[in-house]
Amino acid sequence: MSTSEAGAAATVIPIDDVARHHGAAGKAPVTAAPPPAAAAVPVAAAAPAATTTAPRKIGLPFFRQADRGSRCVALIDFVLRIAAFGPTLAAAIATGTSDETLSVFTQFFQFRARFDDFPALLFFMVANAIAAGYLVLSLPFSFVIVLRPQATGLRLLLLVCDMIMVALLTAAAAAAAAIVDLAHSGNLRANWVAICMQFHGFCQRTSGAVVASFLAVLVFILLVIMAAFAIRKR
Repeated sequence: MSTSEAGAAATVIPIDDVARHHGAAGKAPVTAAPPPAAAAVPVAAAAPAATTTAPRKIGLPFFRQADRGSRCVALIDFVLRIAAFGPTLAAAIATGTSDETLSVFTQFFQFRARFDDFPALLFFMVANAIAAGYLVLSLPFSFVIVLRPQATGLRLLLLVCDMIMVALLTAAAAAAAAIVDLAHSGNLRANWVAICMQFHGFCQRTSGAVVASFLAVLVFILLVIMAAFAIRKR
């Protein structure tokens, strides 16, 4: 066989197939990476915890814890106003009905003691009547403060009015006390005789009225102190 025939009978292998064959033999088989394991999820995060919501309490303004002290002071204020009404009204009535007539020897000679004969006692009766009327009118405002302790404006209004009543009643009771003391003791230097030795009923009524009025003054002073304390606390 000649060389030309041998070359013609040889099998021709393309270069691409040889390169592909050597490349497949040199490379290691690539294995696919396993999928990443799923991260462990905590049980607490996976299953949402059941939250228990406490029942919502409806807070009424009347039962609020912060207002209990102020409400107690307002309630005492309301009770004291009712208590002060009695002495002021009793003092006004007792003074207005203090009238006594004394007969000497015969019915033609009579001496009469009446409250309007003394301007101080007249002023005393009017002042106590005004104070009694004011106490009645102030009761609704005091009751509103019991329901709403945060109403500082009403407290301030009652405080100013109470101070006016303290000044009025103190002046009236002091003037009436001077007249009653003069009626009991008299004045030797001025030659004023004590009339209570004859006019017992008149002196008893006026003396009791003065004592009742001073009690009302003390109650008003307590009202002023409590109102000032409550406003300062606010």
